[in-house]
Amino acid sequence: MPLKEIAKILDNAALEAMPTAQVSIDTPISLEDAYTIQKFSIERRLNRGENLTGYKLGFTSKAKMEQMGVHELIWGRLTDQMDLTSEKALSLHSFIHPRVEPEIAFIVKKDIEGPINREEVFEYVSAIAPALEIIDSRYKDFKFSLEDVIADNCSSSGYVLGELLPPDTNISDVSIKLSISNALIHSGNTNAILGDPWESFLEATRITSKYGVPILKDMVVLAGAATPAEYLKTNDVVECEFQGLGKVTLAVEE
Repeated sequence: MPLKEIAKILDNAALEAMPTAQVSIDTPISLEDAYTIQKFSIERRLNRGENLTGYKLGFTSKAKMEQMGVHELIWGRLTDQMDLTSEKALSLHSFIHPRVEPEIAFIVKKDIEGPINREEVFEYVSAIAPALEIIDSRYKDFKFSLEDVIADNCSSSGYVLGELLPPDTNISDVSIKLSISNALIHSGNTNAILGDPWESFLEATRITSKYGVPILKDMVVLAGAATPAEYLKTNDVVECEFQGLGKVTLAVEE
């Protein structure tokens, strides 16, 4: 099946909130193919009027990378339609089987066109923020291969940013408590994100530049999950507390 046709199927599945079969079952694809499908799928969104707002990283847990047999992170694209920060609400009818996970977000200060190092980060980051990401695989039963999930834009579906903080705010060894409807669901720590969320940001500059993709001024970079993802259902109220960084909330509507 042509890669653009696969991209159309995945885009329609997201648009209509209707699950589809795994691509790799009938059409073996490489990692390069998967990123090409992702690019084509996002181009369809942009052609409908959405705007690119940034990038997200996946497999930022070393244990998860080992489990999946990969040696580097995966990445997906974010658009303004995914930005739920102002609404702080998620409408279930727009999703298939959404899950939420806590993250650290970076706001880009100036264009990044290649890998940067740790000594340069404050030149390129204007702010950081606690955040929630909503992931929602377009595949039936939330089952997929590595290539499938990359083609499906790494399950990118939504995000909520908390208060923007100075870039020199400490984000190392920050405890995180994810609660839903006043019940503690997961406890975690920012050190689960590659040992330090800044390392994830540096990796983002490396792997996107590998594909010739710049990270532009004012874009958002989501560093990856600090706890397991939790399934969302109607009337859930998500509250995530980041020690010293504030809280991020999200309401789930029908």
